[in-house]
Amino acid sequence: MRIAYFDVFAGASGDMVLGALLDAGAPLEEVHATLETLPLVGWQLLAEPGQRGAVAGTRARVVVDPTLPQPARRLGEVLALLEQSALPPRVRRDAAAVFRLLAEAEGRVHRMPAASVHFHEVGAVDSLVDIVGAIVALDLLGVEQIFVSSLPLGGGTVTTEHGALPVPAPATVQLLAQVGAPVRASEGSAAHQEMVTPTAAALFAALGTFQLPEIRLKAVGYGLGARSLSDLPNALRVLVGEQVAPAPALVLLETNIDDQPAEQLAYVLERLLAAGARDAWFTPIQMKKNRPAIQLSAIVNASDEAMVAGLLLRETTTLGVRVLPLRRHEADRRQVEVETPLGHARLKLKLLAGKVVGVAPEFEDCRTLAERHSLPLGEVYRIVAEAGRSLLGAVPSDRA
Repeated sequence: MRIAYFDVFAGASGDMVLGALLDAGAPLEEVHATLETLPLVGWQLLAEPGQRGAVAGTRARVVVDPTLPQPARRLGEVLALLEQSALPPRVRRDAAAVFRLLAEAEGRVHRMPAASVHFHEVGAVDSLVDIVGAIVALDLLGVEQIFVSSLPLGGGTVTTEHGALPVPAPATVQLLAQVGAPVRASEGSAAHQEMVTPTAAALFAALGTFQLPEIRLKAVGYGLGARSLSDLPNALRVLVGEQVAPAPALVLLETNIDDQPAEQLAYVLERLLAAGARDAWFTPIQMKKNRPAIQLSAIVNASDEAMVAGLLLRETTTLGVRVLPLRRHEADRRQVEVETPLGHARLKLKLLAGKVVGVAPEFEDCRTLAERHSLPLGEVYRIVAEAGRSLLGAVPSDRA
């Protein structure tokens, strides 16, 4: 799954979010063309290269015709603009979610219904383009989910249509409180600045998950803010890539047995593997009074612990099962079919970093070929393995 992680190491605003996504590869022409389907006039979106401190990136800037009036739109009017557009359905849905959450936050701040809230700065053309443009850019990059770091609080005051307000602005704080976003204190010059605007807070709160995922990086972008800070690059970083699925939690189940027939224990091992155990095995041990016994071990997903433990307690004579948390490193595996002088056969491939580092013939296929050609099984293994040797170091397809 394609994801984006916003690393808010300095601050964030709507134009910085959009600038970071453009810098990460979202095509400006396509973003602009999609936004032009909104019934808005007198604006233009620019993407300008620049630098803040030691960080180079892209400054997204919306140029608005100053002769045109900027109405203070209500939620219903903003939603109508979205519905009248030709934006992709997902973009309309996500943009509507952002504005609804913002209206709810403003409504709680001003003690009024969300539908009655006038969007002043956020309802203006430039803020509308920033918010919807960021969602369009996410869609063009193929991002399905966004993640966000903790957010800096900043400090001081900011001047708005409502007059001077404390930083973070009340709407920003309310938005972050509604989703339980993690925040942190700002230091240096950032302690006296607005570091997260309501526009960015609305985007992050409505669409983001506040955690650091495992990600296989494909692109990085930096969105530059309008200000320059004396001791910190005023930029927002976005990391775009594929989410790495976390390995399932594993547990090791063990029990010692010295009073059960071997054929019954063999049956239990079969049941364990059929129940989904990753592996199961016997180990010869000695118990009290030097009695010979076996230790039965099984690696299972943590979610299957109770089921497998119950199986062991029912099917063996043991009175208890030990459970140990387990971590392991795994190579990727894949199965392909290869053509050999004896016919088709499957190979199990061992992959590291996406490349084949080992091949192993599939036993059942080799047995079938050995019987068909009246050849020793070992010879068939050699022939099939040789057919797959060309895959070493390659990125495999489903059929070799």
